[in-house]
Amino acid sequence: MSVNNKNILITGISGFVGSYIAKMLIDQGAKVYGILRRRADGAVPNNLRRLGIAREVHLLEGDLENISSLGSALSVSRPDIVFHLGAQSFVPRSFIDPLETMSGNCGGTANLLEAIRIKDMDPVVVFAGSSEEYGLVISSKDQYKRALEKYGTVFPEPQMIPEVPISEANPLRPMSPYAVSKVYGDFLMRNYWHSYGIKTVVSRAFNHEGAGRGIMFVTSVATSQVMKLKLGETDSITIGNVNAFRDWSHVSDIADGYMLLAENGKYGEVYNQGSMRTNSVLSYLLISLAEAGYPVSKIETLKGDKVVEDPIASDTKEIFGISFEKTKVDDMMLRGNLEFTLEDGGIVAYADSKRIKIAFDPNRFRPAEVPILLSDTTKIENLGFNAKCSLKDVVNDQLNHYLSEMERKG
Repeated sequence: MSVNNKNILITGISGFVGSYIAKMLIDQGAKVYGILRRRADGAVPNNLRRLGIAREVHLLEGDLENISSLGSALSVSRPDIVFHLGAQSFVPRSFIDPLETMSGNCGGTANLLEAIRIKDMDPVVVFAGSSEEYGLVISSKDQYKRALEKYGTVFPEPQMIPEVPISEANPLRPMSPYAVSKVYGDFLMRNYWHSYGIKTVVSRAFNHEGAGRGIMFVTSVATSQVMKLKLGETDSITIGNVNAFRDWSHVSDIADGYMLLAENGKYGEVYNQGSMRTNSVLSYLLISLAEAGYPVSKIETLKGDKVVEDPIASDTKEIFGISFEKTKVDDMMLRGNLEFTLEDGGIVAYADSKRIKIAFDPNRFRPAEVPILLSDTTKIENLGFNAKCSLKDVVNDQLNHYLSEMERKG
């Protein structure tokens, strides 16, 4: 995409993805503006400083909940492209304070679109939707039965089982206030194209990780504790639901996808972004241990009643009609042959002579869980998208980040 000398406005520029996109744009000669809330301490946001672009972006004071400040930012930046990434994006926080999430994510998106409409501007607007919009995806008849027992109803009812890989046409069953807020923004973006001709494109990005990911997100929870273990700062690990499966990409791949959608995305359309693989939280943690020098040869529950030898052995057997790289323990869990519960208390991972306790923390379990996310990225691949990074690439980027952070502080 040629962005040389183009004006780009990014909401959420200080966030994980926004800062990556800003750096890519600057490297390609774009003039990048970012909306930033006033900070009492006047400090430069950490992500911009870490990527070395703090002095190269044009930061504009603004607030998504204040339409006049958005109008001012649009007048100054005169954007050719707007990347709307600003949001409260931490799912657990949305359960704690749903109104905050709805106000910022729903109201902020409406304010941005209205400001663009009122000022009669004509940028391409790329919206950061989320794979969380799909929510309760049905992967097996047994899982569907359990969902009915737990929730009483599943709406819309599945027309086929399994519902993975997830295409853009999959039913939306958001399972958190955050996910609901993204469904709102997703539909509003498309409505403003149909109603007012504002050039909107919706990205539904699946989980994306890498250096700089917020410490509260599960991949950072895993990798930061692994590095503390490596440096002798802890002798155990605490984690939430290890059965959850996610489609994890590196943030650089997702940033590439955003750029592609700005250039070639069809207005009013929705595009998945992801890796077309799914791995468990448990595998993410065990791979993190292995990459940090703890090759896990066996895991067992604290009671010793569930044992898996060589749990992260590579497995590429076809499942859900596709073949992708997963682990032995992933395959067992996906086929319904293994599940870990809170009653298990935790797991012991064996690495050479070391026994590493992995405790399950009930406070890290969601009130309503999204059991599996696995993308079908055919639509964006038809535009030229190609994910480059493996899961180990993602893990190692995070591990190296936390190692350098801990060494710097130490």
